Order: sequence, then structure tokens, then C-alpha cells
Amino acid sequence: MKVFLLHRNQDFNPKAERPWNEFSLATDLELGTIFNAMAGEDKYMDRVVQNVFFTGFNNSTETIFYRQEILKDCLINPSVVREIYQLTVDTAEEERKHWWLDLSKTPTGVLVESIDILDMLTNMLRKLRQISEVNEGKFNSEGFKRFFSMIQAEVGENYLQEVSKDIDELRFRRGLLFSADLKVEEIDPNYILRQPPGRKSWWREWLQERSSTAYTYHLDPRDEAGATILGNLKDRGLNRVANALGQASEHVRNFLHVLREELAFYVGCLNLHEKLSAKGATVCFPAAMPATDRYHEFKELRDTSLVLTMNQQVVGNIVNANNKNLIIITGANQGGKSSFLRSIGVAQIMMQSGCFVTADEFRAEICPALFTHYKREEDATMTQGKFDEELVRMNDIVKHIKINSIVLFNESFAATNAREGAEIARQITTALLEKKMKVFFVSHIYEFTHPFFVDAKETTTFLRAEREVNGTRSFQLVEKEPLETSYGADLYAEVFADITIASNPSDNCKNHPDQTENGISNEL
Repeated sequence: MKVFLLHRNQDFNPKAERPWNEFSLATDLELGTIFNAMAGEDKYMDRVVQNVFFTGFNNSTETIFYRQEILKDCLINPSVVREIYQLTVDTAEEERKHWWLDLSKTPTGVLVESIDILDMLTNMLRKLRQISEVNEGKFNSEGFKRFFSMIQAEVGENYLQEVSKDIDELRFRRGLLFSADLKVEEIDPNYILRQPPGRKSWWREWLQERSSTAYTYHLDPRDEAGATILGNLKDRGLNRVANALGQASEHVRNFLHVLREELAFYVGCLNLHEKLSAKGATVCFPAAMPATDRYHEFKELRDTSLVLTMNQQVVGNIVNANNKNLIIITGANQGGKSSFLRSIGVAQIMMQSGCFVTADEFRAEICPALFTHYKREEDATMTQGKFDEELVRMNDIVKHIKINSIVLFNESFAATNAREGAEIARQITTALLEKKMKVFFVSHIYEFTHPFFVDAKETTTFLRAEREVNGTRSFQLVEKEPLETSYGADLYAEVFADITIASNPSDNCKNHPDQTENGISNEL
């Protein structure tokens, strides 16, 4: 029996290699908020969701579509999916009740433990088959149709009754009957468990006992050595049967374990969908394109983490960056640039895992790897400067990068003066583009952004965070060229609250080679 709810022709591999930079991805993209919304206090589900998310870069477009169709069925029939998942959880809880016995060191122990577990698993399979019989017509995805058909074909009532009958017989309530070769020269006595005779009426058994010529040995209740020898004989006779039954119970157990693991992802998606719906956010199933294409087109894309934490509506963005390898984001401080960049990374990971995306529409190519290069706090150990630390992380990314990867830069290389930072950023970005990477770059360094606007308009999309004349932000990005100003006076006014903000952007402070990281000129 195979589950095949995360892949068309194989079980999900929970031990698949996760990306080396998963900690950076989780931190920079605030994935912990999403994982918590999906799993809550369920540590098992949290582990599964993270595995599925972080291994999504290995998925093909076919696998993504296969999962999307299954997830659509889950959204239509959430109660059925949750019922099946709860059944697997109950099974795992029942298994734990048998672990403390620790009987599996001997064939007799293996037999006793396997009988109890297989009896319990048989009841669980019967419930699963009943659920599939009642609900299979409600599901339309290839994955669920195959799953329900398999359950009804392989776990029919006649089969389950035969299993129950065999389990009852293997309890050996009337004792054991096995044969052995007693030749002295034989190293292996060749113990064989025999089919016990059919049950006879009491009077036939009484007559047979009185007329029997067989030799019988009765063990004294206080004969410990004899009991040990008899136990060893029993273990030898049960060895083959115990192994076979142990393998049978392990097969059913593994099936239900895999079912729990694969359903955990979809139940997590149901939990996330409920929380996003409660926030009034819309979701869509993205169109995943081949990695060799260049697509990035969406409507009302929102940062999922921000939606989950805000108590008000989050502004979405509309962008068409198809056939573009570089997207440069500039504009006012606190204008939504970082949130937008985060929404790009989160949407990419959710899409490649087979999940929905927090947008009205979304289309993008898949990528073999995703990297983030964000600002970091000062090194508390003082072993290296901020700029050195940025270069070290960039070097790590270069070591692991693959063709058609996506790199997200957020205010990178701003720890030095603007002229040097711009040159380093330009050279690194140019090299990545030449190696067929896609780059999203949030920057306030005009010396970096302007040359691309002049020389690479056809292959670059320029987005700008808007600022109204009175200084308010719309938190929406529009396709516009970069400006020389980064509105550092706004930040200065926020801190000192006694400066008049000019209504004309050109009257505000402009970037200067000696400006600070926040874009405030030393000549303010």
C-alpha cells in the first residue's frame, strides 16, 4: 500500500537534504510566523511543514500542480481530511502504549507485540476504508482518487475478516503444535510450526485423552530451569512466524505513518487558509513555470507573514516583470520595500511546495535555490566589521549558487561609503546576471541603481515605493525610475520631530558619498 499524496509515484522523503541556508531563509523571510500559523503547538506537523517547504526547490512543475489539485480537494472537504489525519494521530498514540512492554527481544515477544499492534491497525484500516467509501465521490484530484481506490481494493471487508481470523488463531489459545528433527547429527533441529487440529467437542477430546498412546510430560510449576528450556523451545518454534508477523505489522504501520506525514502538510495548509481568510486576505494557486523561463507577474501580492500579524488590511502590489532578470526596488524609507521583497521570497517557497500564495494572481518560474542577503546587526563579538561580514555571506552564497537561482538583496553593501558600495553591488549583480540568475535588489544607493536605469532598461524592472507630498506612504510599489533622494529627512524628522520636510523631493537631502546607512547625509 502506498500513499502518494505529495508525489505521483513515490512517498515523501522526510530525510531529503534541506538547503544550507534554511536558517537565513527562515529569519529573513519571517517563515516562523507562517509555520506557527500552520502547525501551532503540534511539533510533528511543524517539522513536516518545514520539511515540505524547504525541500520544495527539488520539485518539478508537474509535482507542484499535482499537489495543488490535492490541496484544492482538501479546501473543499476539510472535515474529511482532518478526520483521516486524526485517525493517523490516534494510531500513533495507540502505538506508544505498547512501547513500554519492550517484548520484542524474543520471538515470543515479537509475536505478542505484533499481534496486539496488528489487531489495532486492522481496526484503523477498517475505519479508513469506511471513510473512503462514504467520501470518495467528493474528491476530484488524481492523488485522492488513486488513494481511495487503493484503499477499497486492498483493504476490503473480506480481507480484514481474514486478517482478524488469523490474528485470533495466532494467539494460540489451545497451545502450540510444532515438529522438530531429533537426529543427533543435525545441527539445526528444523523446528516447524504446525497447523493445530480443528476444535473438537469436549467428549471427543476426553475420549482421545483416555485412549491416547502419546507420551506427555508435565512440567513442575517450581522447575525454573525446565521453564527456561521450554521457553527456548517455544521461541525456536515461533521464530519464523514471529518474523513474518512482525514484517506484516511493520508494513501497515509504515503505511499509516506515511499517511500521517503527508496529510500533515495539507492540514497545515488548511490551518493557514483559515487564518488568512479570517484576516480577509485572498489566496490563489500560482502558475508555476519552467526554471528556464523568466516570469514574475502577480496581482495584489501580499507578505503572508505581515498579513498574519497585522490587525488591518495589508496593501498588495501589482507587478509585471516577465522576461526580466533584474528587479530594482527604490524609494522612501519605510515605504514597503522590505515587505515587498519578503513577499517575493515567501511566495516562491510556498509555490514550490505546492501551497497557495497570498495574492489574487501569481505566475513565476520555479528555481533550484533561493538566497537572501539582508542587513545584519553588528557582530557582538567584534571579530569582524559589518562590511566584512556582508562580503563573507556573499562568498557563501556564491559557493552554493546554481543556474536560474533567485537572489534577494535588501540594502546590501551599504555598510561602506556610497561610491564603494555601489561599485561592489554593481559588479556582483552583473556577474550574477551573466550566470543566468534572477536578482531582486532593494537599495537606496543612487550610484548603484542609476547606471542600470541608463544601460539596462530593457532587461530590468524598476519599482519605487511612493511617498506623498505630505510625507505619507501608500506602501505600494509602482514601476518608476529611481530618484536621487532616499528621503532621509523623513527619518530625521521622526527622530528629532523638529525639522520641516520639504514637499519637493529634490529639496530633500540627496545621497552623498559619506551618507549613513539610513540615507541621511552628513551635510543635513
